[in-house]
Amino acid sequence: MGFNIVSKMKLLFKISILFLFCYSGSAQTVDTSSIFSLEKYLGWVRTYHPVVQQANLLDAKAEATLQGARGAFDPKLFGDHEHKSFDEKNYFRVGEAGLKVPTWWGVDVKVAYLWSDGIFQNPSNNLPSAGQAVVGVEVPLLQGLLFDGRRAQVQQAKLMQAANAADRRLMVNDLLMKSVEAYWEWAFQYQVTQVYRQALALAENRFSIIKESYLQGDKPAIDTLESMIQIQDRALQLQGALQDLETTRLELSNFLWYEDLTPVEVTESLRPENMEVEGMNNNLITTDVFRNIASTHPLLQRLDVKQKELEIKEKLKREQFKPQLNFKYNLLGNGFDFSSASDDGNAVNQLLTENYKWGVKFNFPLFLRKERAGLELVQIEQLDTRFKMKNKELEISNKVRNIAQQLENTEELLNTQQDIYQNYQRLLDAENEKFKIGESSIFLLNSREQKLISIELKLNKLKATIQKLNWKLDWARGILQ
Repeated sequence: MGFNIVSKMKLLFKISILFLFCYSGSAQTVDTSSIFSLEKYLGWVRTYHPVVQQANLLDAKAEATLQGARGAFDPKLFGDHEHKSFDEKNYFRVGEAGLKVPTWWGVDVKVAYLWSDGIFQNPSNNLPSAGQAVVGVEVPLLQGLLFDGRRAQVQQAKLMQAANAADRRLMVNDLLMKSVEAYWEWAFQYQVTQVYRQALALAENRFSIIKESYLQGDKPAIDTLESMIQIQDRALQLQGALQDLETTRLELSNFLWYEDLTPVEVTESLRPENMEVEGMNNNLITTDVFRNIASTHPLLQRLDVKQKELEIKEKLKREQFKPQLNFKYNLLGNGFDFSSASDDGNAVNQLLTENYKWGVKFNFPLFLRKERAGLELVQIEQLDTRFKMKNKELEISNKVRNIAQQLENTEELLNTQQDIYQNYQRLLDAENEKFKIGESSIFLLNSREQKLISIELKLNKLKATIQKLNWKLDWARGILQ
């Protein structure tokens, strides 16, 4: 019977050694000498990630929008020519060419040259034989004098630059938070594999010692069997941890790109930096922080810009309550000669009062229903934005407080867990001493060791959580850039 047990133990031992040999051969590819630091990792994200490139396009978009709005004030060349000939007769030939210059003050300046001839042309088109040069202005006397759609468009385009800057900060803030979470998850899983590697090495070493003791007759065969099962169990745990590490490594690679949007993969030769944590700086979470959230958080800045855009829109709507009264005045020349044919009186006075063409255009809706509805809609939107801004400000402030409280509580848990770990380490050391003198069993020793491993994994989980919360605190404040 004893011979059968020894034979079975030898067979199981050979299987275990073969398993460990195969496993260790696949794990040699990990080179723990290359540290991929968080700073270097985030440097890649900030420089090459497509979301960052996309966010940078917002600046170019805002600049293009502003340029387009300013185009409303670009000088414009214009011209038209109409010619009718029938039955070998020149009925008429009429044309005009010139330059129109809009100005910021609502006044449009026009210079043009007109020509006409023919036997059947409209008498109002009769011009001097040399044609006629025209210099004129068009002035909105009421609606559009102080403010108009062109000026509103330029002001809104300038605000769009601030809005896009806030959108860009918001996009980068969210991206960096996701990137940091992926990094510390990778770091945590790496530490998990290290814990299981050490646990497996301890189990292998203990198996060698117990096997030798068994061969010398000091230990029962059941101890060698339990030790070998412990090796197999920890090898399986390590294999699962390595699979989880591979998953987090690939998730981390999702945030790594290079030029021309080439994806980059985190290789197995890289390892994360340590997860050692420092004490929380409680001075950051002060009343001033919450007071300044409205001026620092990109989401609230975006809502503030929207409110300013609505103010411009309201100003334009109020301008529409005024009647439209446009005045046109054109100086007319004989060809390009603007001098008066009369030699009497002041030359400037003759220029303005003799050769001219002027007119006015008036328009005013009696009930102003469209204008009143437009203004009311803008004011409703302003109230909606104001309520939304106050609500978001409160949400963000509470989120910052909540994360700060989580961070403080997690640090306290970490301190407690470290004390528990040290106490379990003392228990394991004492159990090892008792086992050496034969007053303990391999079962109790493995139980103590497994509990210590569990505590160590919890310690690493808390460290990773604290690292994430430290960054999440800045993310909630909207200052990750």
